[in-house]
Amino acid sequence: MNKMIVSNLVHRPVRSLISIFAIAIEVTLMLVIVGLMFGMLNDNKERQAGIGADAMVRPPGSSVILSASGSPLSIKVGDVLRKLDHVKAVAPVLLQSSTSGTVETIYGIDLASWDAMGSPFRFLSGGPYQGPNDIIVDDYYANSAHKKVGDTMKVLNHDFRISGIVAHGKGGRKFLPMTTLQELTGSEGKASIFYVKLDDPNNFQAFKEEALKVPGMSNYDIESVKEWLSLINPDALPGFSITLNIVIGIAVCIGFIVIFQSMYTAVMERTREIGILKSLGASKAYIVQVILRETALLGIAGIVLGVAISFATGHALLARFPTIRVDVGAEHWVWKSAAIAIVGAMIGALYPAFKAAQKDPIDALAYE
Repeated sequence: MNKMIVSNLVHRPVRSLISIFAIAIEVTLMLVIVGLMFGMLNDNKERQAGIGADAMVRPPGSSVILSASGSPLSIKVGDVLRKLDHVKAVAPVLLQSSTSGTVETIYGIDLASWDAMGSPFRFLSGGPYQGPNDIIVDDYYANSAHKKVGDTMKVLNHDFRISGIVAHGKGGRKFLPMTTLQELTGSEGKASIFYVKLDDPNNFQAFKEEALKVPGMSNYDIESVKEWLSLINPDALPGFSITLNIVIGIAVCIGFIVIFQSMYTAVMERTREIGILKSLGASKAYIVQVILRETALLGIAGIVLGVAISFATGHALLARFPTIRVDVGAEHWVWKSAAIAIVGAMIGALYPAFKAAQKDPIDALAYE
């Protein structure tokens, strides 16, 4: 049977290759889109963890998406937090979303308090700010934009000189002096969030209880960085799961339609062959099995090709756009996409398979 199945596929190479590529496209679509979505999500989590803080203090009712928090906090809140027990350092940060060119979050920081979080910047070239119109960028952005220390770049319609390029993984990709960003956004004396370094992460609960007792801070959102990281998942991001389901649905439709058409055409073309098999005693189950095995072979070949194309595409995207992250293998999606593709292909082949099994051998032999 296996030899016959392979011969059937090889006998019509163009149709077989089209089916394989269709399944490969289905798998690639799922892996690359999902890889981009999870890659960016996980990259954001890793960059927040890389700051080195133990706790985050945000205004009441603020979004779990930090860039959507605005700048409603008085910078003086930091002075209050520094006086609490277990607090080693406090870093106020102003976050400003920018949609100029790409969607990104600009960080306004006080360099001394930022480095006090325990994970200071590692300068790959250049150094700290030399003036209010200096900017620090990470190596991913510098490589992507082909920038070097001393170059001028425009941020928020203002020209800045790159004073330093730092290793990635520390919150954002562009860092301005806090006072400069406050002036540009009309947020003098304001911050979006306070990062807090504790003497021991295990003392977070004691710190939180004490902070909430401070007059005026009882409704503040105070959470550990570990807790915040656990909240950043697909369910917490608007549209994430919907987009994921739409992509999967489109991909499954592509695979289903192509396999259905391919197998249906194959059944029509092999009517006489099926009649011969049935006249020789082949059962309906045997005919169905032949069609489904052909489909499984096409599916496996398409999945292997699709996974290979997906990883190649991921590397190509990273080479072309260094600031984006593509995690093709995120959340076991290689296996999930393979299962979805093979199940969709088998479902697409069921009707042609049963149609072939129902053929009358006399009519099939007389078919021209």
